[in-house]
Amino acid sequence: MAGDRHGHPMSRTGPEAVASYEQALDHLLFFRPEVAEASGRVLAAAPHSVMGNVLAAHLGLLGTEEKDAAEARTAFERFKEHAHRGEMTPRERMHVAAATSWLNGDIHRAGRVLGEISVEYPHDALALAVGHQIDFFTGDAPRLRDRIGGALSAWDPSDPHYGPVLGMYAFGLEESGHYEQARESGLEAVDRRPRDVWAIHAVVHTYEMQGRFADGIRYLDTCADAWATGNYLNVHNWWHYCLYALEAGDTPRVLEIYDAALHHAQSPGAAMELLDAAALLWRLHLADAETGERGARLADAWAARHDGAYYAFNDVHAVMAYVCAGRLAEAERLVRAREAYVAGGGPRTANRAMTADIGLPVCRALVAYGRGHYDEAVDLLLRVRHRLGEYGGSHAQRDAVHKTLLEAALRAEHHALARTLLSERINLRPVCPYNWLAQARLADGLGHGAQAAAARTKAADQAAEGAVALKR
Repeated sequence: MAGDRHGHPMSRTGPEAVASYEQALDHLLFFRPEVAEASGRVLAAAPHSVMGNVLAAHLGLLGTEEKDAAEARTAFERFKEHAHRGEMTPRERMHVAAATSWLNGDIHRAGRVLGEISVEYPHDALALAVGHQIDFFTGDAPRLRDRIGGALSAWDPSDPHYGPVLGMYAFGLEESGHYEQARESGLEAVDRRPRDVWAIHAVVHTYEMQGRFADGIRYLDTCADAWATGNYLNVHNWWHYCLYALEAGDTPRVLEIYDAALHHAQSPGAAMELLDAAALLWRLHLADAETGERGARLADAWAARHDGAYYAFNDVHAVMAYVCAGRLAEAERLVRAREAYVAGGGPRTANRAMTADIGLPVCRALVAYGRGHYDEAVDLLLRVRHRLGEYGGSHAQRDAVHKTLLEAALRAEHHALARTLLSERINLRPVCPYNWLAQARLADGLGHGAQAAAARTKAADQAAEGAVALKR
């Protein structure tokens, strides 16, 4: 029986298919679009390859696209009709169970099974990579860190895939608050493999979470050739660049990047890219910034997808786009559709729970905010603000919702709540011009002119370094 380069046997997979599988795995770890073609070559050479079919199933799921997932489910069920469990290795049977669980809507069980694989087979890079993304999609920071950390010591640093495994660990460390260790691990991973865009992304997150936005701008500029084009993560890393530019107060630069990279006429309309565009426009909307027709064009792109209930995190960003465009009727129509989905029968899938518990309250709050019903937005978000991780994403992504709560509190003149929220934010991230500008607005509302002026001065001083970095 042929096997991969780590000695894992691969049933019904000849040498040619194994070679293509290794190429596909390499592309997957580095977020290269060539992964789809390489995966196709595996199945062309070995249509009944267990791991080839498992890989194809996961590729249909990782983009959080409902239609891709449905096609992957059909193909995988067809594969299982002709597969014989007796011919599979124990590892392969576990992989089939994990893929089946996710395809059937139980993403949490899929993550647990992949974790069991990593315990027994720590060099199984597919189990680590897919499990890591599941932890991201479910917002499970401790598991995002420990899934990789638990396998890392089994890897030889000379292994070509040690770098991307270390890069995954860096992101898990960052989401768990270990910023210095995360940055060191991420930089080491990039030093090993300079085009490791996930490791670059992990480093970028550490700068974001520590308010080191000028350092983040300089870092992304330094390694732009590695991340800015030609990979599935380039739009997301441009989004991070925009977050830095927002802190520096350079809205024109933000809109320039938005038009060039985040959303334009040639954008493919993929959910993972549209949500970055929506998340950025929403932050601009909270700041009352003028964005022209961008909101309408983005809302059109979301509407053209005709998404069903598949991933609550995506639904929230679709609603952001509709509200930014002033198309509240469409936002409310999506909310009603998800309410019907939750109320309907059927299995309680992970997404059904995410939608009921987190997605719908957030969507309703966004609509309320769009209508100027700030008290209602506050009430809805206060109930879920400490549970937002349950519907996925990173701390940086979920901060858009936390900012919505703060903005609603300020506009509703809930001064005590706004003071509390700002105290939380400033003590956690003292270098953040947004926080200090919000503090100034609160002081204005309380009639504390001197405090407002001091907060604005602090915000301007902090933004200045980022502005210098942008002009380099």
